[in-house]
Amino acid sequence: MVNPDTASDQQAYSTPNAKTAIEVKPDDLPIHCPTSGASLWNSHPRVYIPVEENGGEARCPYCGTLFKLL
Repeated sequence: MVNPDTASDQQAYSTPNAKTAIEVKPDDLPIHCPTSGASLWNSHPRVYIPVEENGGEARCPYCGTLFKLL
């Protein structure tokens, strides 16, 4: 049985935190995790990732996803 409290088209959303590393372009900044387009029903609160301040790499403090600045 389908849960009526969830979106009917879950295929339109990406699985949050499915990737262990995300490459980020300077045009994408500021970047946050979970990223845009991720379904939020099983994810953590949005947090901005300071990749430009940490030598071009930074991890999400909630899920550990690595963000790399190209």
